[in-house]
Amino acid sequence: MPKKSFIARLRTRPEKREDLIALQTELKRLVFAQEPDALVYELFQSETDPDLFECVATFRDEAAFDAHMTIDFHDRLVPPILECLAEDMTIAFYRSLD
Repeated sequence: MPKKSFIARLRTRPEKREDLIALQTELKRLVFAQEPDALVYELFQSETDPDLFECVATFRDEAAFDAHMTIDFHDRLVPPILECLAEDMTIAFYRSLD
């Protein structure tokens, strides 16, 4: 069964950059603590644009991704993350070929 991955692009408002980093850091910590089928969850900040971030995640399968989307801390942390953004987040989904 292929793994499910996404890459999300987030552009924060400059005054909300530190809030976004703190919220995403907490989300990452909780993902690894409570979601054993989350294989990758990383936030990257652009070296040339400090307000541009990419979030990369990989889940063991579609069911693990579905669980991630309904876990309690996701519902608590994602709305304030979205409030930090200067524009709509873009997200693209991928599957592994191995």
